[in-house]
Amino acid sequence: MSFFSQLIGTGSAFPEKVMTNADFESFVETSDEWIRTRTGIHTRHIADIRKGESTSSLAIAAAKKALEMAKLSGKDLDLIVVGTVTPDSVMPTTGNLLQAALGAERAFSFDLQAACSGFLYGLSIADQFIRTGAVQTALVIGAETLSTLINWQDRGTCVLFGDGAGAAILTRTSDPEHSILGTRLYSDGTKGDILKIPHGGAKVPHYLPEYRHKDHSIHMQGSEVFKLAVRNMIDASMAVLADHHLTPEDVDFFLFHQANVRILEMCMKTLKVPREKTWINLDRYGNTSAATLPVCLDEAWRQGAIKTGDRVLMATFGGGVTWASGLIRL
Repeated sequence: MSFFSQLIGTGSAFPEKVMTNADFESFVETSDEWIRTRTGIHTRHIADIRKGESTSSLAIAAAKKALEMAKLSGKDLDLIVVGTVTPDSVMPTTGNLLQAALGAERAFSFDLQAACSGFLYGLSIADQFIRTGAVQTALVIGAETLSTLINWQDRGTCVLFGDGAGAAILTRTSDPEHSILGTRLYSDGTKGDILKIPHGGAKVPHYLPEYRHKDHSIHMQGSEVFKLAVRNMIDASMAVLADHHLTPEDVDFFLFHQANVRILEMCMKTLKVPREKTWINLDRYGNTSAATLPVCLDEAWRQGAIKTGDRVLMATFGGGVTWASGLIRL
């Protein structure tokens, strides 16, 4: 008997604090108009670590909403995968923290680092475990507190990012028509310098004299990222469609990584996607890295933009560099 993965629940969560474009004007040379016209971002949510907001707290909140939609509890989970580059700690992992907080006694858990591609990487991994029969039900999370990795004096990057979490519940099904139809995962380490965090890891830990706090933050070559993100997301989208002998016209809804409105517009233009067939929340949240796709999926599903039977294509691009696409049918 063949097994497939069915999406049965989603959830999302954000910190309480909202930071507007105007807030940046007091400490960096920029303006609301400059940010809006170049990025499409109006506001973003920023975690208050002193109040206990963190990657794990956001992930737990999103997971509980997804479990509620799926009418399940933590005890029903067999697997927890968390895509993040901002874990609360190296040990225990964010996945371990979720496993404990949700009472997921029988689940095994782990974190993975694929930057903005983390959710689709995690979705693909969970899908493989379910297809083999090893796992019945899985929780996949994309969660970030990127505000902890921002150089607040770098106007080219500090205005782009926000904090948040998105979650999805997958369960085993024998129905191939309503399942994850396929995923495509990619990486290219030779392009790693265009979007990176050079210090703070094992190569340059914080106690070495060479360590620089400003280098323990996001460094980005904007024009190079733009070109590569557009080309790779389009190519990955076409590849996963070709795997199933489909074209963009066969897709009911598109979810693209929320990095920059110009990237979104180029992807939509090239794939001939009308505005009503995609979801854009970049203006409210900024780039939340691995959280962007599951948050879009959650909002679009809950608000009726996507519905049972729809084919949904997702595509993303992340630092390091990584990129991915996924095709699901609700």
